[in-house]
Parts: sequence; structure tokens; C-alpha cells
Amino acid sequence: MSGFRATVVVTDPAGCPVASASERADETIDSVTRSRTATDGTVVEEFSVAAGTSVATENDTELTPVQANDREEVYRFERESAADCACERVERMGTPISSVRAQDGSLLLTFRTLELEEVAAIVDDLREYFDGVLVEELTQDHEESTADPVVVDRDRLTDRQREIVETAHEMGYFEYPKGANATDVAEELGVARSTFTEHLAAAQTKLLNAILEK
Repeated sequence: MSGFRATVVVTDPAGCPVASASERADETIDSVTRSRTATDGTVVEEFSVAAGTSVATENDTELTPVQANDREEVYRFERESAADCACERVERMGTPISSVRAQDGSLLLTFRTLELEEVAAIVDDLREYFDGVLVEELTQDHEESTADPVVVDRDRLTDRQREIVETAHEMGYFEYPKGANATDVAEELGVARSTFTEHLAAAQTKLLNAILEK
């Protein structure tokens, strides 16, 4: 048996407190934990940032500081499980999220599936609710007896799409931690950030369709 591990980036996660905190703190938040209460389904989340990092504003009623020491500060917030946040959208499709990170205001969700079609379905669903949904990483665990190599014709991409993918790759956009964010790559290409994410999303859709033989 083999499966897939995917990391999907939501560049505009519509008011996600963790994503907003990562933008204000100007650092990656990769210590997000979640729990669901048994009574009303409320989801409680916590995350930590480096000590002395300012992530809550004076009028911020969402984030509650719960711990602080010389190394880190821990914040907590609550949300409804019925909310259409990115994490809930993914898990409602029956796929548990194994890792939640935030960087530069974007949300990075990592999950595992048995079928590649599930990855495409999750991405399609997220794109109905959020702008700038991109597949940052997609890997597969192969067994020797079930290897299924796929040849992807790069001519499926337009010259502009190929340039954008290559520039993003060269600048470390797909690495973790990122060597460059969407704004950096867009500036290098001389385009708006929204234009970059649109072209990258279109290119990734073509490449996924090629892998899935659509």
C-alpha cells in the first residue's frame, strides 16, 4: 500500500487568527495544537511564538495569552467547529490534518491520503471558499511492487506559467522554511502577488490533471 502526503497553502485564509498572527509576528508559526470539546463542538487552538513577539493588538478579543517565559509566548483562541475555516473544510472531507503552520499570513495544511484524487478534491473544495490555494508539496511513499511512474509533458504549461513555476522553485518558494514568499517571487517576476498566485494555481492544476490523466 502507498499513499500521498500533501501540503496545501491557503494564501488568504479569511480571518484565521493563526495566519494573522504569523503576519504580525513576521515569523513562521509551526506549533499549532487543536482540541475539540465534547459538549458543544467548540474547537480550542493554541500556538506559540518567540518571547517578546507582538501578535495581539489592543482591540484583539480573539487571542488570549496563556503562558510566557524567556523562550516563548503561548496564545489560545476558540472557534466554532461549524465555521468554514480551511482546517474544517479539509477535515469535513474525511481527511485529518497532520500539521498546521502559518507564515506571512498564509496557512499551510499538511495531510495524508491514499488516493491522489482526494488531494485534487480537497484543493478544488478549498478554492471555492478561499483565494490563492496552492499545492506546495506532494510526495508519495512507493512500494517496489506498486511503483507507477508518470511522465508529465511540460508543454502543457504556457511559457509564462513555466517561468513562474521555475522562478518560484529557484527562489525557494516551495521549500520549508520558505526561501521566498509569494510577494518576493511576484516582485522578482514584476507582477502583482495576485497575478503570481493565479498563474501558479493554473499551472499546478494542469500538472495535477496530467498526473491524474484527466
